[in-house]
Amino acid sequence: MSEQLIGAKSEVLFHFSIKLSDGSAADSTKVHNKPAKLFMGDGSLTENFEKCLLGLKAGDEKSFELEPEDAFGQPNPDNIYYVDRSKFGAETPAEVGSIIAFTQPDGTDLPGLIREVAGDSVTVDFNHPLAGQKVTFEVEILEVNN
Repeated sequence: MSEQLIGAKSEVLFHFSIKLSDGSAADSTKVHNKPAKLFMGDGSLTENFEKCLLGLKAGDEKSFELEPEDAFGQPNPDNIYYVDRSKFGAETPAEVGSIIAFTQPDGTDLPGLIREVAGDSVTVDFNHPLAGQKVTFEVEILEVNN
């Protein structure tokens, strides 16, 4: 039986690490030794991250350098909002550096980073925290099912 290569519809069990250009880890499944399961094409990874996996097989370990445009994109100024400070309560105070989940009209939560608090105005950034960052995507493929 030949080894299965990752294709457009594969189910993949793998470890990954995302590192910033300074070498610090932004995310890793190895921290808790819990590999990720991915169904290629399901939208849980960006298309560019998935392209890195195509053609790999169980046992492969690879490292990919991704420019911001190919990873989490550039920061979008349209994703920065100014919210009245009165919208924040005692349970969720508006403190610079805090990440707060904001409930969307459809009921889903969207995390926002408090960038600035000035008087009654709170600047909330809804860009991905790694937007604008060049990253290294390291993978270890554990299992491939087609």
